[in-house]
Amino acid sequence: MARRVPEGPPPPPVVQRVRMRYAKRGRLRFTSHRDFARAFERALRRAQVPMGYSAGFSPHPKISYVGAAPTGVASEAEYLEIGLTREVDIQALRTAIDAALPAGLDIVEAVPAGSGSLPERMHASAWRIELPGVSAETATAAIKAFLACDEVAVQRPTKDGQRTVDARSPVLSAVVSGAAIGPDQERRAILDLVVRQVTPAVRPDDVLAALRTVAGLALDVPPVAVRVAQGPLDDAGAVGDPLAADRIAAETAS
Repeated sequence: MARRVPEGPPPPPVVQRVRMRYAKRGRLRFTSHRDFARAFERALRRAQVPMGYSAGFSPHPKISYVGAAPTGVASEAEYLEIGLTREVDIQALRTAIDAALPAGLDIVEAVPAGSGSLPERMHASAWRIELPGVSAETATAAIKAFLACDEVAVQRPTKDGQRTVDARSPVLSAVVSGAAIGPDQERRAILDLVVRQVTPAVRPDDVLAALRTVAGLALDVPPVAVRVAQGPLDDAGAVGDPLAADRIAAETAS
């Protein structure tokens, strides 16, 4: 049987690519990646963004997402790239899309895409985790026991059953940076993590499960986890800005 060809002309070519950093804040941290994708596509339509589309019988907007955070986790460092069929003012584009999104799903930054792959710049994530009802001293002791291990296997539930994940090896650094007072007026230890991007990704809940395994650290109240950075690693083991190269290229070209 001959292969069917979609009727009509091919979609217009992409002439401009834009990379964006967005945040999931407050109650919108419970938004799944699929929910965000739907909200983002609606925002693109409301803002009348000249999106490029794939060819074929089911055209899709040219959107590439990078390393989405788990559902229930807040983030200041989510990234995506879009392809446009005509050049636009990037800051006006950012403002228009941000205004069309619900509060709590926020477009923080937009830059013209330079050369190189954005996913290939994502070497690690930095996380800030508040542990309600846990003192800084207790958290520090648990982290010390965790870092002393070469490997800590934890079980992660998936749609195909339980999966074993090593929660220790990808953790490059873990430190208790202090304590805070939560909305319940209870002190909570603050844990700062830098975790290398691996497959499968090691998430904050995997590390907390490992702390429970090696140190008996159990939480009566769910933690508050925020991804504060995602990108390349520098020589000191800190997570850098993945859009820095694009920003420099744009400034050089202007």
